[in-house]
Amino acid sequence: MARLPRLTVPGYPHHIIQRGNNKQPVFADKRDYEVLLGLLEEQSKKHAVAVHSYVLMSNHFHLLVTPSTDEGVPLMMQSIGRSYVRYFNDRHGRSGTLWEGRYKSTLVQAERYLLACMAYIDLNPVRAGMVADPADYPWSSHAHYIGRRADRLVTPHPIYWELGNTPFARDAAYLDLIRNGISQEQQRALTNATIQGWALGEPDYVADLQRRTERRVTKGQAGRPFKRVS
Repeated sequence: MARLPRLTVPGYPHHIIQRGNNKQPVFADKRDYEVLLGLLEEQSKKHAVAVHSYVLMSNHFHLLVTPSTDEGVPLMMQSIGRSYVRYFNDRHGRSGTLWEGRYKSTLVQAERYLLACMAYIDLNPVRAGMVADPADYPWSSHAHYIGRRADRLVTPHPIYWELGNTPFARDAAYLDLIRNGISQEQQRALTNATIQGWALGEPDYVADLQRRTERRVTKGQAGRPFKRVS
């Protein structure tokens, strides 16, 4: 059976996961992380993709982005993937594939899941046992959102601006959100939806998405109510 094309709709937040082949490391040192971030900044601007949140782990990375065009995300990811593999192989004297096939992605309903997805991304290093506090992990957008660093790669989503009327209020509210964490149900839902490529949101949101694309947005028949991952 032919695989479905990726679900991508301009103006909607997309959660993206790109993994290393066979769970192998895709970053060996500080320079590698910096090169990937540089490519992400360059290509996101080139293809009009707003990057809301990111984390680079040792063998994979997560992004939360909103594209302005249908082709923004695919073109950005294709360019980053190819350029980084060439760089990584040349620098580390290796050849062959680096990524575990195609990147995984899906759309998430901003009103319900955007902040949860940001927390999910920020807390990846904590869940992996790499740090006790996400603020201690240098390769994520977390520091930007708690006022410790101005990250020029990051474009906050309007939902984030609603957390407070001042930068201090937003920083404090977001820090509280991270400290409270996300439920296991939310974590499973975000992971499963992204890996499977099905939209994550309430029935009205999914129905609206289905009207905007010919690609099925849920596992069931197009137009049927969305069944939340449990």
